[in-house]
Amino acid sequence: MPHPTDLRPPFDRDSATAKVRAAEDAWNSCDPHRVSLAYSEDSTWRNRDQFVQGREAIREFLAGKWQTELDYRLMKDLWSFDGNRIAVRFQYEYHTAGGQWWRAYGNELWEFDAEGLMRRREASINDLAITESERKFRWPAGGPRPAEPAAVLCIA
Repeated sequence: MPHPTDLRPPFDRDSATAKVRAAEDAWNSCDPHRVSLAYSEDSTWRNRDQFVQGREAIREFLAGKWQTELDYRLMKDLWSFDGNRIAVRFQYEYHTAGGQWWRAYGNELWEFDAEGLMRRREASINDLAITESERKFRWPAGGPRPAEPAAVLCIA
C-alpha cells in the first residue's frame, strides 16, 4: 500500500480509492503520530461539534479519542472525488471502558494540498449503541481490515 502522501491530486478513481484505503489502514493502527502525518501543519478539522486546527492539535485529539474508544475498528468507502477533494462514508465500532459497544456512521469531506496532505476535513458522525453480538467488524484490533472477503458498508 502506498504512503498517503504518495497519492496526490488530481485524483482519479484508482488514486482516490487508494487514498481512502491508506487512510483507513492508518486510522485502524490507532497511532496518533502515524495518522497525523497525513495532515498539513495547518490542517483544519470539524469533527462532530469540535473544531481542531493544526497537526499537533490533531495528534492530541486522536490520542484522546483512542484512549476512550477501545478496540476501535474502522471501514471507509469512497463516495465521490474531484480534483483535490474526496468524499467518504464510513463506519467504525468501539467500546468504552464500561463495556458499552458503539457503531458510528458518518461522512467526511476531504481537501488536499498539492503534496497530498489533507488540509481540510469535515466529519459528520452519528452514534448507535450496539451489543457485543451486533458487532460487524471482528478483525484483530490495531491492524488493517482484511482484504478478503470484501467487506461492505451497511446502513444498519
